[in-house]
Amino acid sequence: MNRRDILRGAALLGGASLLTPEAVWAAAANAKAGDWILGLADVEADVAPTGLTRLHGKAPAELSGTLFRNGPAKFHRPGGDVGHWFDGDDMVRKFQIGGGQARMSARFVDTVKRRNDTAANAVITPGYGTAPGKGSVITGPDDANAANTSVLMAGGELWALWEGGSPIALDPATLETRGVKTLRQDLKGMPFLAHPRVQPDGTIWNIGLGGKDAVVWKLAPDGALQKAEMIALPRASYMHDFTATARHLILVLQPWVRERFAMPFNASMAWKPELGTQVLVLDKDDLSRRRVFELPPFFFFHLGDAWEDADGTLRFDACLDENPFGTAANAGALLRGKAIRAAPPSRALITLRADGRAELARETVSAEFPRSDPRFAGLARRYSVHVTNERPDRPLFQSVAVRDWKKDSDQVFDFGPRHLVEEMVFVPRPRSSEELDGWLVGTTVNLDAKATELHVFDARLVRQGPVVSWRAPVALPVTFHGVFAQA
Repeated sequence: MNRRDILRGAALLGGASLLTPEAVWAAAANAKAGDWILGLADVEADVAPTGLTRLHGKAPAELSGTLFRNGPAKFHRPGGDVGHWFDGDDMVRKFQIGGGQARMSARFVDTVKRRNDTAANAVITPGYGTAPGKGSVITGPDDANAANTSVLMAGGELWALWEGGSPIALDPATLETRGVKTLRQDLKGMPFLAHPRVQPDGTIWNIGLGGKDAVVWKLAPDGALQKAEMIALPRASYMHDFTATARHLILVLQPWVRERFAMPFNASMAWKPELGTQVLVLDKDDLSRRRVFELPPFFFFHLGDAWEDADGTLRFDACLDENPFGTAANAGALLRGKAIRAAPPSRALITLRADGRAELARETVSAEFPRSDPRFAGLARRYSVHVTNERPDRPLFQSVAVRDWKKDSDQVFDFGPRHLVEEMVFVPRPRSSEELDGWLVGTTVNLDAKATELHVFDARLVRQGPVVSWRAPVALPVTFHGVFAQA
């Protein structure tokens, strides 16, 4: 178990000129598809900085900063297309709020993958669900690094994150790509998941996955490496996310298991529900101290922040699917304008008892992209934020919800079937220390207006709708994850 083995396995699996916003949006490739395909349409060039049009409301005077969002925005090329939604070229979006106004810009990340595919005029780089094309050469994980999943602010840089490769550093002011971020030379190219867990003091924890081996990363708030330790896992589960308390790392090992080296990556996986789900709990101070809990089988992408009760009980929320045969395996269908025939993920609460018992309380509420107040990350908390789909006949999401675990109640605002709702990020009110005292900031794609919109909610009054909304002059594809940097 060493760096070479992880890099070998990852390798096997493994900027355009600015235009005016009016010239950016490309129509959906499949005219017969549902109009929701606008949320997965190609963008052909970067978006120059531009002001947004206020639709209604008034921006909170204390809200000032930048929402960065990350997601794929180029899926089709004349010589071949990506095979899965997750493999599109990365575009980072920037939404600035201040003085009651909002502005935006967007820029493709200059990855090796994008350069090679552009030169070939075809998608030749293998990925999560894309097979290698003619002329593809992969010497390491970062040759296939799409950098298209999430973002992290560290040391004055914006890091674009993927699952199987290094962070890609960007200039947060211009979104210009600075290059691959190597945390230590002997760890060059080691995987760094797209969902690092940031403690309230700014300490960053993350996992780099390599089959049944993993590296545990610990970084200072400025991104400097404090620790990188190799560990063995009980199984080679697919892991998009993990969670953490103040004292523990929690790795959920679902029964979607890598059985062989294959490209695309999802072709290497096998669904084995008979294995059940294992939850590996590691002590942050001593990673050799571990406990394993057993749960029924399920598939997941995202987990909420975990917390620990006074008696040692660990709890966290999760967004669960019955199996991986929806978005995980078949999201290439979305790019062809076909809705996936699978129920959306549903909300659940997982409880790990100090005596070794594990409990799974599944709900019928649709839920994805869970977030919470970052000041309470790893600590006892009351609220969760997520998006939801209340219309099984519509793909993606239409509503935003806040869950109150103490009252066992939900606040929901439904944008309606003509919006595609993206993840909402919590921004605390300055000088406040109360949980969820602040705003939810996020974006939607308005299908009627053919435009991306930026919305701000009072986080405690979500059901009342946005306190202010702005509209961009373009529609950009839906994104996965984002972060808000307060001014």
